[in-house]
Amino acid sequence: MRRRDFLIASLFQNMPQPAVPGSTLVHEHVLVDFAGVQSKAQYDFREVLAIARPKLEELKRFGCVRLLECTPNGLGRNARLLRALEDSTGLEIWTNTGIYGAAKRAGVPAWAHTESAWQLARRWIAEATNGVDGIQPRFIKTGVNGFPLEALDKKLIEAAAMASLTTGLAIASHTNGGGPAAEAQLEILNRLKCPTSRFVWVHAQSEKDHAFHQRVARAGAWVEFDGVSEKSAAWHRDCVLHMKDQRLLGQTLISQDAGWYHVGEPHGGEYRGYTFLYSGFLPQIPQESWKILLVDNPRRAFTTP
Repeated sequence: MRRRDFLIASLFQNMPQPAVPGSTLVHEHVLVDFAGVQSKAQYDFREVLAIARPKLEELKRFGCVRLLECTPNGLGRNARLLRALEDSTGLEIWTNTGIYGAAKRAGVPAWAHTESAWQLARRWIAEATNGVDGIQPRFIKTGVNGFPLEALDKKLIEAAAMASLTTGLAIASHTNGGGPAAEAQLEILNRLKCPTSRFVWVHAQSEKDHAFHQRVARAGAWVEFDGVSEKSAAWHRDCVLHMKDQRLLGQTLISQDAGWYHVGEPHGGEYRGYTFLYSGFLPQIPQESWKILLVDNPRRAFTTP
């Protein structure tokens, strides 16, 4: 056995099981401030580091190498915090650009209501190019508040499509309104000639009709079943197995939507760890699916051309 192969094998043997070496979690959080753009809340940077670091170090032992932190600008995005955690844990942590239109518009700044889609897109392109506190965003995070899409929702998705066309970044869209709202967003991407392969339907597990999951996946977009937890595991298993049966596993993403230091709550409230997906959920689905869902698909969905 070559030395490199031996080292990889040795590393795998030392991981807790089931581990997925080289895996990525595509939808997690470290810190969120739902008071939004009007928030005046303060928090202890060092306290957040102390709470989040051991949870991330625990995750790394399961073979995870990358975590996409989905807290958007306006709701507590803190690139400096993520860089500090990345440096201290060795886990790659990606931040994002964009504006989140859900949560009763809490994360939408006043100027976003008046600027055009192209003006918003230019802001996001600038962040993707110049960085946020010296850190380059690696995806666009946005969201719609429901269905039918309101004017602001449409503008945010138009801006995301424009920014994606320039930067190549994937669009992860928190989608209230289920399948109809997801398909409405794909119509906007098609109109603007933005590849549907760059669209990630976030929180697709909230849609109970698998027909929508099938149609969105067959349209070339990504169907993300996040929020995996002990309480949701049975439904998430059903979603994944359905996509596998329909030969659509190659358009499927899974994650936990875990973490969550809540600004404004004492010591951040309850901070949920990141390992249940590995220790509790993966044993419930076929092992040949693990690498597809956690290594291959995240790489295809979020790697820019």
